[in-house]
Amino acid sequence: MSEMKPAAVVVGVGPRAGLGAALCRRFAAGGLHAFVAGRSEEKLAEVVAEIASHGHEATAVVTDTTDEQHVRRLFERAGERARPLAAVLYNAGNNRFGNFAEMEASFFEEVWRLCCFGGFLVGREAARRMTPQGHGTVIFTGATASVRGKPPFSAFAAAKAGLRSVAQSMAREFGPAGIHVAHVIIDGGIDGDKIQHNFPEFAKAKGAHGLLGLDAIAETYWQLHRQDKTAWTFELDVRPFKEPF
Repeated sequence: MSEMKPAAVVVGVGPRAGLGAALCRRFAAGGLHAFVAGRSEEKLAEVVAEIASHGHEATAVVTDTTDEQHVRRLFERAGERARPLAAVLYNAGNNRFGNFAEMEASFFEEVWRLCCFGGFLVGREAARRMTPQGHGTVIFTGATASVRGKPPFSAFAAAKAGLRSVAQSMAREFGPAGIHVAHVIIDGGIDGDKIQHNFPEFAKAKGAHGLLGLDAIAETYWQLHRQDKTAWTFELDVRPFKEPF
């Protein structure tokens, strides 16, 4: 029987041409067993099949990250047979927008539950399992809205700012226990399925190298995971070289 590889749990995996899938591929290529978590069984299966085709290990776990029981089952699955938990990446979110004065309370709450509350649930389960082992990496995907609110993204900004505070609080509490918690601000459009299919004119206008590359972002996450504990980064931002800021 082959040696059991440590787990990398990636929450918020959608299409193969998406950041969640790119993170799964990179961490699996780095020698971890990727637990691929998202809502679409079909999309998860495609990501797992691609990883397996390159000789790496992955398991799909259909998960609603806003459901506490779903999140607990995900971590129980990843920890079966006492498998160590090396990394947890929270990538769930939906950049939805709406007019503030016309916004339904249910819309605001739905955005918050996915972008912030789900991050709390995942971060809590990660901390519960990593603290006894004395090591592990937890990385949260942020956005420009994490540090700057503007219309019509009030609900998204509130949720992302909340997630950033969750990450910062975790970093301060669990860093001394050996757990590296980081927050990555994605400042720009991602060259993936969502923008290419839904906003093709926007992607075209950005020109060559005007969008963030999926594999390049994933490599940044991997380097955070591999940082020496004497020089941990809590927060960094990534953007294309031509993106103004």
